[in-house]
Amino acid sequence: MSQTSIDRWMRGLALLGVLLCFGVIVLGAYVRLTDAGLGCPDWPGCYGHISPVGAEDSLASQAEFPGRPLQAGKAWHEMIHRYAAGTLGCVIIVIAALAIAARTPRVQPGLPKVAGTGFGLLLFATVIVQAVLGMLTVTLLLKPLIVTLHLMFGMTTLALLWWLWLRLQGQAPAGVHLQTVPKAGTTGWSSDAGAARLAYWLAAFCVVVLAAQFFLGAWTSANYAAFACPDFPTCQGAWWPHTDFRHAFVLWRGIWVDYDGGILSNASRVAIQLAHRLGALTVTLTFLGVTLYTISRRSLAPARPRAYLVLAALGLQLAIGISMVLETFPLWLTVAHTAGAALLLMAILALTAKLHVMRAVRAG
Repeated sequence: MSQTSIDRWMRGLALLGVLLCFGVIVLGAYVRLTDAGLGCPDWPGCYGHISPVGAEDSLASQAEFPGRPLQAGKAWHEMIHRYAAGTLGCVIIVIAALAIAARTPRVQPGLPKVAGTGFGLLLFATVIVQAVLGMLTVTLLLKPLIVTLHLMFGMTTLALLWWLWLRLQGQAPAGVHLQTVPKAGTTGWSSDAGAARLAYWLAAFCVVVLAAQFFLGAWTSANYAAFACPDFPTCQGAWWPHTDFRHAFVLWRGIWVDYDGGILSNASRVAIQLAHRLGALTVTLTFLGVTLYTISRRSLAPARPRAYLVLAALGLQLAIGISMVLETFPLWLTVAHTAGAALLLMAILALTAKLHVMRAVRAG
């Protein structure tokens, strides 16, 4: 297979992987929010069968789990999620194999390779860890730490696939050409390179802040803490109600504790929800900082469309989050909140990728 064919296959598979991963994340949220996480109490099958149909026809298989009677609807929710995740895993394995076997050409002279053995191994390791976490989510009875890590690695998988697709486009930012920018050493060049470098590191910092917020959001969901603050912007009618941070973020509470429905006190759940809201405020401020800086700098004009995209994704996510509380957490809005988080991740990574190319070109 020629290098051109490999590149074309990797671009197509990366885009397919992004779409599948986005769907798996949204399906995972739906499974979680419909309390279907233990709809099939074993793994990878469902009551020892490859589908809920087989489980319904086998009373002996159901008898092996006397504490978890079969609920066909929840079982189907869980298994459809597993089927989609399995398909995604196969796509990632092919991408990893291509990345390891082939040397991907450079996007621009002087820029690092898009993918190679290291990136392929990272993708492969991520999908293996994610599969193990999926198994442990069920076998360890929805332990919050495992559920949280499962979502975090799901977002990591989406980030890797999206970054790969962005970098495989192989185009420098519009309006940036090596032969037309000022020569190195001039004031204009130094200013442009410095602005691109600062904006890139600000965007990279935003990715880190967003990852921390993903942890808080997943921890909120895993501990059933969303309902702890049923109003906005206050919480239970107060700006700072009684909280218990000491017990809110205990990561491990034993092996065979059943977390279905949650076990924390109201004060602990309030603490988790308040931390999540403060995290949202931090995300908003940092994202506004990098986008407004990018938009205000003339030398960063090629990155402005993606900065506007980040602002749009941020506004959408804030609107969903606030509406979700005001409307008393309807299922569709709660699922949309997870989808919005994934879109926000993709938007900030798209901006980061653009700034990365601009920084590398201008530094070269």
